[in-house]
Amino acid sequence: MEALQLSSALEQFYEREAEHPQKVFLRQPLGSSWIELTWEEVGRQARCVAQTLRELGCGNGDRVAILAKNCAHWIMADLAIMMAGCVSVPLYATQHAEALEYVLRHSETKLIFVGKVEYAEVMEAAIPQDIMRVRFPYNEALTGDRHWDEIVKGKPSDQSRFIPDLDQLATIVYTSGTTGFPKGVMHSFRTIAFASIGYRKYLGFSREDQLFSYLPLSHVAERVLVEMMGLYGGATISFAGALETFGRNLREVAPTAFFSVPRLWMKFQQGVLEKMPQEKLDRLLKVPLLNRWVKYKIKKGLGLHRSVRMGSGAAPIAPALLEWFRKIDIEILEGYGLTENFGFATSTPKGEVKIGTVGRVMPDAELKIDLGGEILTKSGANTLGYYKDPVATAMIFNDEGFLRTGDIGQIDSDGYLRITGRVKEIFKTDKGKYIAPSPIEHKFIAESTYIEQLCVTGQSLSQPIALCVLNAMARQQPREDVTKAMADSLRRLNAQLEKHEQIERCILIDGEWTVDAGLMTPTLKIRRHTIEARYKDLIARSSRIRDSVIWEEAIQLKTVEQFQHA
Repeated sequence: MEALQLSSALEQFYEREAEHPQKVFLRQPLGSSWIELTWEEVGRQARCVAQTLRELGCGNGDRVAILAKNCAHWIMADLAIMMAGCVSVPLYATQHAEALEYVLRHSETKLIFVGKVEYAEVMEAAIPQDIMRVRFPYNEALTGDRHWDEIVKGKPSDQSRFIPDLDQLATIVYTSGTTGFPKGVMHSFRTIAFASIGYRKYLGFSREDQLFSYLPLSHVAERVLVEMMGLYGGATISFAGALETFGRNLREVAPTAFFSVPRLWMKFQQGVLEKMPQEKLDRLLKVPLLNRWVKYKIKKGLGLHRSVRMGSGAAPIAPALLEWFRKIDIEILEGYGLTENFGFATSTPKGEVKIGTVGRVMPDAELKIDLGGEILTKSGANTLGYYKDPVATAMIFNDEGFLRTGDIGQIDSDGYLRITGRVKEIFKTDKGKYIAPSPIEHKFIAESTYIEQLCVTGQSLSQPIALCVLNAMARQQPREDVTKAMADSLRRLNAQLEKHEQIERCILIDGEWTVDAGLMTPTLKIRRHTIEARYKDLIARSSRIRDSVIWEEAIQLKTVEQFQHA
């Protein structure tokens, strides 16, 4: 295997800055216009901020956090942290107050950059008073001790170029914490460079590419596929201004590459079908003269008409959704990675999608399945370990240095990886049968067009049950029709399952599972144990009702009636 020639993200920035200083690097929407920042201007501002960090006592190895929604200043702050020799601690803009305070204390953060966030008042109170703040220049940003615009006036007195050692700690990325408190995953400039250069070679990013940043930059997927492809590939990065302007911003940018998560792909589909019902779409696609025009109009309406690389990750995507997009010439490529390997494990070659898999192992990486079915991976992108947690660090690697992913999977004869569950998610029914919920959830989603969020559970029950949140399409239909459709989907699902896996009943949940409620992680994965605890009583009461599909509200009413009649 040919060794990758590695250089740090900061060296890559200096190289781009010198090659084409007047080329636009970052584009930030402001109202109806865009602010464009060249490589030279980004370098000037980052150096001013790096100088201020040193003046405020943040030196080599000190932790500096970033708490903000994606914006140009997020990436400039990250560059400044690198230039000052500090270690970045990226934080989710939707982080819960308890987790936020824990991460800041655990990482021993000395200074924090603050911008626009969700739940501003709660987050303001969660930031310890002894941590200095630098405020990004947005009206909605959190309060700060220093203001970015004041810091970047004029030229920095220090024009030197700090070159980090590749083995120097660059960032501590905290996991989203599906169970317990987040763990701090340590990555060096070397591990980041390995993943970034590997992806650039594989995906072919260049200075001609236009990228659109909206998924959290605190997550390694956005970090490596957007920020690092800007630095290592020279691509221009544009940002979404706000949720309300997301669609307009995306259409204005028309990125050449676009990466998303299953929930957004589903919302794209729903948006198209609201304007053009499926029957009409099918009819138009059958007309040769209209076929190409209809496909182009849909892609242009989404802002994806220039995209040549489109991907999905972070969670499984329904095969039916992949097939639907394929019919309008949108090929969605799936990949697989973890915070612990900077997202570098598998990817799908363009034109070689195998539905139900997450692609083949990346070049310069290794992947295998152990005797227990757990996926193991090894590459130069593997983490240095967990910050302040040598016990967990020792447990995550096997004797050969392979990373234990915690996922269960299979590799087929063509080398494609299929993920079939999580080691920690497997539960046992009262019949003593072990159930892996993830594969059942994937199949149920494939059988129904109405499911938005789903959790299969059943610890100590006789049979598994499904907690289901309906999507917007289902909520617009009569309840009787939805109940019948879900019952039909459930019958089709159970026909595919072993007897002990079959879903006894499906409970349709009122409302939505949100990050704010603590039922979803900031990366939009369900917090399975929290959901199970929240609905424990509801699940118990539902056992008195014989229907296979039950609305949450009906369970409440029927059990009250039974209590009154008792």
